[in-house]
Amino acid sequence: MSKIARRQFIQLSAVAAAGCLVRPGNEANAQDMPKIEESDPIAQSLKYVHDASSVDPAQRANPATDQDCANCALVQGADGDEWRPCQIFPGKLVNAKGWCSVWAPMA
Repeated sequence: MSKIARRQFIQLSAVAAAGCLVRPGNEANAQDMPKIEESDPIAQSLKYVHDASSVDPAQRANPATDQDCANCALVQGADGDEWRPCQIFPGKLVNAKGWCSVWAPMA
């Protein structure tokens, strides 16, 4: 069983609660969604960057140099797509080479 930091648990809980408020049937196609900007307030609060290699591994909750959005359990879409939807940023696309502090390993 993996340990999860209290702060990360609270962040995930808030995102999950927000996801429950999204009305079904209003799904957008990935090509219709905007790309998240690093200057977005939510992105900044979760330390999102478009390039995971720019993040010091020591600054990560689970230090590893191979963490990026492409291998995160929260990212959706097809493998190989450069920009993909993410459960953490509803309605926006993240860069597959990006990273944020809510990164979670795939099962």
